[in-house]
Amino acid sequence: MVRLFERHRELETLRDAFAECVAGAGQLVIITGGPGIGKTELLHEFANAAGKAGARLLTASGCARGRRRPMSAVRELLHSGELSAEVLEGSLSPDAGVNPASSTRYRAASVGLDHGAAQYAPETLLQAVTGPVLELAHERPVAIVIDDAHLLDTQSLQTLLYLLRRIRNKRIIVVCAGWEQSALADPLIHDGLSRQPHHRVRLAPLSEQGVTRMLAAQATGALPAELSATYHQVTGGNPMLVHALLDDGTQFGTELGEPVPGIAYRQAVLACLYRGEPRHLSVARALAALGDHAGARTAALLLSISPDAVQVVADLLGSIGLLDGYRFRLPAGASAVLSDLAPGERSRLHGEIARLLYLDGAPAPVVTNHLMAAGQVEEPWGLSVLRLASEQALAADEVEQSTGYLRLALRESTDEQERHTLSTALARAEWRVNPAAVTPHLQPLHRSVVGGELDARDAATVVRHMLWHGETGLADEAVTALAASLDPGDAHVLAEVEFVRHCFYGVPRVSHRGDLAKMAALERATTGKVNTLWATVALLVSGDVSAESVSQVTEALQSGQVSDLKLELTVVSLLVIAVTGQAQTAIEVCEALLNDSVRRGWTTWQALLLSVRARIALLQGDPGTAAAKAAEALELLNSQAWGVLIGLPLATAIFANAALGRHEATTQLLRRKVPDGMFNTVFGVQYLRARGHHYLSTDRPFAALNDFETCGHLMRERNPDLQPLVPWRTDLAQANLQIGKTRIAKELAEEQAGQRHPLGTRSRAIALRVLAGTSQPRHRTTLLRESIDLLQTCGDRLELALAFADLSATYYELGDYARARLVARQAAEETGDGEPQPADEELPQSEPVPTDAPVAPSPAAPASPSPGPAAPAVADSASLLSDAESRVAVLAALGYTNREISGRIHVTVSTVEQHLTRVYRKLNVASRTELPSKLLDRQIPALPKHRPAGDRRPRQHPVVTKELPPLWRRLAL
Repeated sequence: MVRLFERHRELETLRDAFAECVAGAGQLVIITGGPGIGKTELLHEFANAAGKAGARLLTASGCARGRRRPMSAVRELLHSGELSAEVLEGSLSPDAGVNPASSTRYRAASVGLDHGAAQYAPETLLQAVTGPVLELAHERPVAIVIDDAHLLDTQSLQTLLYLLRRIRNKRIIVVCAGWEQSALADPLIHDGLSRQPHHRVRLAPLSEQGVTRMLAAQATGALPAELSATYHQVTGGNPMLVHALLDDGTQFGTELGEPVPGIAYRQAVLACLYRGEPRHLSVARALAALGDHAGARTAALLLSISPDAVQVVADLLGSIGLLDGYRFRLPAGASAVLSDLAPGERSRLHGEIARLLYLDGAPAPVVTNHLMAAGQVEEPWGLSVLRLASEQALAADEVEQSTGYLRLALRESTDEQERHTLSTALARAEWRVNPAAVTPHLQPLHRSVVGGELDARDAATVVRHMLWHGETGLADEAVTALAASLDPGDAHVLAEVEFVRHCFYGVPRVSHRGDLAKMAALERATTGKVNTLWATVALLVSGDVSAESVSQVTEALQSGQVSDLKLELTVVSLLVIAVTGQAQTAIEVCEALLNDSVRRGWTTWQALLLSVRARIALLQGDPGTAAAKAAEALELLNSQAWGVLIGLPLATAIFANAALGRHEATTQLLRRKVPDGMFNTVFGVQYLRARGHHYLSTDRPFAALNDFETCGHLMRERNPDLQPLVPWRTDLAQANLQIGKTRIAKELAEEQAGQRHPLGTRSRAIALRVLAGTSQPRHRTTLLRESIDLLQTCGDRLELALAFADLSATYYELGDYARARLVARQAAEETGDGEPQPADEELPQSEPVPTDAPVAPSPAAPASPSPGPAAPAVADSASLLSDAESRVAVLAALGYTNREISGRIHVTVSTVEQHLTRVYRKLNVASRTELPSKLLDRQIPALPKHRPAGDRRPRQHPVVTKELPPLWRRLAL
């Protein structure tokens, strides 16, 4: 049984009226209040009390459908079980029975009633129905209880009025409950009822204290603070809504929490509206559909009624806890009202709202939301509004909304050219999060762009899609067609497409175009100068490198966000910055753009920027970071979404894992399926290079040779301009060297080293190291020192470690053990962040360390301190020479001439000579040949110590020494 809260005074009024009825005075009590406010519960409580007191109960409820059936409520009253069978048959049955006269009168009077129209019942019928009820009052009190009286049919109301006029001295009480704001079906009857003597009981919503008592009755423990206020706020104190929220909140447990509307609440909202008048439901639907733009004026225009009429209903719905102003207190309420509409009616309603808002000058996104809800565009302005809203949503990084708008526009558009434009716009939006999703939109346009049917911007979008999937031949045709029909104002579009093809994908230029360095001339055709980022980067890639241009590119990337840039241009720019010796700057810019793409949710950007970050780590000789970042990138997109660009992270991951000796992981990476079109681009070349180096590291030089030769063929045939940046000759030289073809290896290495491209410093340094491997020991040191100089400039710490290892081994081979040891120590200082660790494996027997070669004690087993004055000399070595003197001394000991030293440390030859004079005096040496052994005795240079905790400089990971020659590792220790 439902408990009543804050209804004791109202219940007492009903009890007093019933007492007067029992005393012989007929009573009429009218209970008013909105739906769900507690009228029905109050009626039930009164009816139970009257029944227990011996009264005969007659009950009925009005309903909207019953209004169309004459005397429907009267039938319900007489069938409610309070009349005996004799009276029931006598008043309603046409058969002769106990009261044939009454039956005859009923049949005669009821024949003329029309069930489809509201008309008054004849008096004979009213007498036949009310007579038995009046007679019942002689036996005991009669309580007639009618709920939703405002929904009674006219004839039943007429019968009720007829009865009320005859109960003044009868023991009959009539209790009617209905909406106070609702007028009865017939104004005359309404006036007649209101003139009858009666008691009026007005039910108000529960106070916050009343809601608190309701919650306390449901709760098993103490209520959380402010919970009652929340329930009161979202329900307005409507008991039905409070009960519904309690049912939804406790269906899976007994603990009360914040209100969570569910099925019970939605049903309660609809019950409140259906128990009212039809206009209440119409206004509620209009306000629910209007949402944030709901108001009396707009709803009135939508429903073709007056704003005052809307305001009356809004106030009523607010009083029963459904609305707060013109908005539903809970979104679930609006959702329930709209879900109750038939799909077609809901679509028509939103379409009409979109029209009204458009005419009223509402923003495009507001109008578009209703077009989307309608699911169709019937007005000619609808498509332009959808496109505008799509652009605004995309600018706000709301990709899903943007693509939704464009899909609706594409579905509704019938113009072929407009459909092409919409398809490319949809592709550009979806590409940010899922490149695989754009294929159905752009693939049908491939032939259209070749036929010159698209404008320049849309054609560029389709060409980029072709290239993404490796369709380079079709892209060539498209670019040729675009060039032939190009408007002079769109010259920059063609230039950008050429940049993407040539600099990003490494695709050969279309035959009528000039070389890469002249691509910027297309910009001059329209602006008279080269001032755009893509043009500057194109010049850098071509070899026109200057500190000013690199700084310009860096500043452009640092000052922009991903939304301001094009992805291909950003990737090339970051890699250009990295290979010009500013890798740390490239990393910082890349990380900033990566964070921005994560914030915006641009998955494609994230994947490519992670790939770039991995590539930069590889260029810096950090294979651990490179492998991790590349793996992270590969997880973000599936193979279909990657297209040919999968070669970028995949090649990096293979390179890195091969360098780390993770051959099983590399094998797994090589099992991934790659598109055939990838080998038409530079990404396929890099993939082949990476696979070839895996073969080299697993002793399969002939397989590597095949891959490297394929790389050379592809580069020569497709893009010879980029050959200095892709050192396939060095790769081929390494493979030939491993199979014993030293002469061929030397020729290839010399050819690669001779390509002095400004962006090819690292490639040339590696080529010099490989060339040294093909040379005699006496010539090897010069090549290796030059390689080391270049590698220190470009920052590849792994290759630097390998070059140092080769130089140390060369000195060892020449019998200069002190210098070999000094090089090893210098390598540890240059490439590590702490003392090098001893090798896991033992030194091979084929390479014994000579007894006269200086060997340092192992860190795992420190040597005992040597007696005598040697220890203080070592301890004081740090203060013996200044930093400048130490640098000059080490370089001189490594074999550099005074002029070479001056060039390396940027001082004059005279300054170098002065430093050496002081070094000789302090170390007590007479010539350069004694320097290596003296420096080793003094532990100069000292092995790098661990940095203090306060040192916040970027930390460099120690170079992985697994791939370095065991001898060099021993010498370094």
